[in-house]
Amino acid sequence: MNFQFTTATRKIREMRARIRAVPGGTSASKTISILLHLIDLAQSDKNPTLTSIVSESFPHLRRGAMRDFLNIMIGHGYFKDRDWSKSDSIYNFETGSKIEFFSADQPDKLRGGRRDRLFLNEANNVTFDAFEQLEVRTKDFIFLDWNPSSEFYYYTDVKGKRNDVEEVTLTYLDNEALDKRVVDSIEQRKNRKGWWQVYGLGQLGEVEGKIYKGWEILDELPKEAKLLRYGLDFGFSADASACVACYGWNGGFIFDEIFYQKGLSNRQIADLLKTQEDALVVADSSEPKSIVEISDYGILIKGAVKGQGSVTQGIQFVQDQKSFMTKRSVNVIREYRNYLWQTDREGKIINVPEHAFSHSMDSIRYALQGFDDSKKNNNVEYMKAVTDFLDNPAEEGRIAGFRYEEDEVLASMEKFI
Repeated sequence: MNFQFTTATRKIREMRARIRAVPGGTSASKTISILLHLIDLAQSDKNPTLTSIVSESFPHLRRGAMRDFLNIMIGHGYFKDRDWSKSDSIYNFETGSKIEFFSADQPDKLRGGRRDRLFLNEANNVTFDAFEQLEVRTKDFIFLDWNPSSEFYYYTDVKGKRNDVEEVTLTYLDNEALDKRVVDSIEQRKNRKGWWQVYGLGQLGEVEGKIYKGWEILDELPKEAKLLRYGLDFGFSADASACVACYGWNGGFIFDEIFYQKGLSNRQIADLLKTQEDALVVADSSEPKSIVEISDYGILIKGAVKGQGSVTQGIQFVQDQKSFMTKRSVNVIREYRNYLWQTDREGKIINVPEHAFSHSMDSIRYALQGFDDSKKNNNVEYMKAVTDFLDNPAEEGRIAGFRYEEDEVLASMEKFI
């Protein structure tokens, strides 16, 4: 797939200052345009250079800027397998120049060697200390990009404080390669003042109606965490199918992304689930045929219970929990940060979640369904009993007063979901 030359790529190429700030809205081609420019420079260097591409974590980098970089290289016919060091995440160009990838949570990298060029991807999710450590070790210039959903160090400590800063705001209108259906979807949100200011116009704002707050990111899944269930939201062509594992830990829940991918058939979903530890899958009940088919492939799966008010009740329960996300759960983190309530034409928030950025969030809500019963809410002993039962499903046991017979696991699980 070739990546087109757009207004966004032209604006990026015209930037000349040392610090090149690129805030922008959704689908504005910020990252792609910067990568195209950096690749072009590396291919035309007269003297070898080193470019570092950095984001908050390596999972985020691998599923974001690194994947985009490789897609560009392959799509344009530039990629040569011998020049890509997968273990070191470095590409060596014929000019002798290199582009390397690493994450901002690696202190030795931040305070390590120097470079010629730097691209700090989604800079608002990287600390100011990390920015400063990288910036002072960069010779030529630094690109930063982000969605301006809230103020961060660029606005307080860089912009207006230095004389070597240039800022270009990009929007979806700068990306002529964008599919018309995506353009139409974006423009249907013009009446939502907060969302439109940030994601439509690419201007600094405070997105109104953020649904979840206070979740923490864990470097890895603790060994003591106990798998409770999986949540599954179906998608196919337009939306991704999203599966999230829910663990009990430290009086709360950990959410760990299993897959987030478009175009998955039910057979492929079942195959992916078979690679995971056994646990009940609670799925979107709006697709009963998919649930039956996945069950026929040998997966323990059940549809989530839906009804009037079930969405808001489920969200309220999740809001009340102590919640964590693993660092590798890139799409869970991204959706958590952007999961919003809808607003009416007057800009007032209504208790209906936006469909955008909802797939992993729906999966989590499905997985936790049943834990919100009044007898079980925040009941650590109940959660322990559930996890013990999942470890030994054939044994009789008691969970919050319910007796489990030596029947198949699904029939037993019916009593508390």
